[in-house]
Amino acid sequence: MIDTPKLILGSGSPRRLDLLAQMGLTPHAVRAPDIDETPATGEKPRDYVRRMAREKAEASTCAADEVVLCADTTVCMGRRILGKPEDAGEAATFLHALSGRRHKVITAIAVRAGDVIRVKDVVTQVRMKQLSNIEVNGYLATGDWQGKAGGYAIQGPAGAFVPWISGSYSAVMGLPVAETANLLRSVGIEVWA
Repeated sequence: MIDTPKLILGSGSPRRLDLLAQMGLTPHAVRAPDIDETPATGEKPRDYVRRMAREKAEASTCAADEVVLCADTTVCMGRRILGKPEDAGEAATFLHALSGRRHKVITAIAVRAGDVIRVKDVVTQVRMKQLSNIEVNGYLATGDWQGKAGGYAIQGPAGAFVPWISGSYSAVMGLPVAETANLLRSVGIEVWA
């Protein structure tokens, strides 16, 4: 009988930890790799997010009895990548740009088992309602925008700004649950086992 590998979460995101728990999984350890997340000049959003997930997996230590799960999420408008805002002013710029428009949220997941890395991405369409200055300023005052791609988190107060999505809600949160479960199964980790 082969032992089930130990799951290592290569992310410091509490949302990803919560989403793994929804699948009945508790990581053996959390080891967030530190990498440069700057997009390359002219890099397309989908290529960028896949590269980030892969580079996080490559930068993670992975023992023979471990599987490392890494992920990256970005918000984009066309080819424009809206990463994590540096300050409230940039978050406001992002929110005003997204206001009343559709955009894409792309999450890529990477699973590393030994030297093998498998990457999968999920694209979700999101529409944000037209935002007033009062709504933007009120949201910024919550601080919820900090560390969030595009300057918002759908599972927080900004959920009130999103009347419509097409795709994976959990991917917008940072970890597409169905796709993650399938990728983990492919390397020997069963969900709800």
